[in-house]
Amino acid sequence: MKINRSLVLLAPALLLGILAGTAFAQTSNLANPAALNEQSPATYKVRFDTSKGTFVVEVHRDWAPNGADRFYNLVKNGFYDDTRFFRVVSGFMVQFGINGDPRVAAPWRSATMKDDPVKQSNKRGTITFATAGPDSRTSQVFINFADNSPLDRQGFSPFGQVTSGMSVVDALYSGYGEGAPSGRGPEQGRIQREGNAYLKKDFPNLDYVKKATIEK
Repeated sequence: MKINRSLVLLAPALLLGILAGTAFAQTSNLANPAALNEQSPATYKVRFDTSKGTFVVEVHRDWAPNGADRFYNLVKNGFYDDTRFFRVVSGFMVQFGINGDPRVAAPWRSATMKDDPVKQSNKRGTITFATAGPDSRTSQVFINFADNSPLDRQGFSPFGQVTSGMSVVDALYSGYGEGAPSGRGPEQGRIQREGNAYLKKDFPNLDYVKKATIEK
């Protein structure tokens, strides 16, 4: 039987084209935050494959529906892929959620959502959206390393919980500590402007999300 070598050579190129097309479609979707408004399931799980290993978050929509919906849409469209854990403070929390491509990150800086009432406490392993004041949540989230219940009174509303792999979360690189200007870590403004290029150059030890996926 004669092998058609042109087909053998074409298949990898075709596969790369399909993958590139999928990545482009995701990036295009992320350029319009208002269009990503799908309601999430009542509960769902997100698998984070990271540079340190894998952990899984279980999200409960009844805890914080706005947060659960936003997180679902971001994960589903690849927003957290290749993002750095840029603020890792031992004994407190780990924060991430600025896309590594400034073109993708830019429209989300103003894509704020309404606050959710705080129904769950910021205990160890819970995941919560970062906020800079009333109705200011966008895409950044953090996972609590410890019982941070004082955050409850400040309006930080958990929407999920790490159900497996908390040891991976605990092991994320924390050597840079708090972010600039109060610490040695990255400056958020520069992450927004320069993305992963800045972080790879000046903070090469930061761990990162390889891929985040909704588990079926």
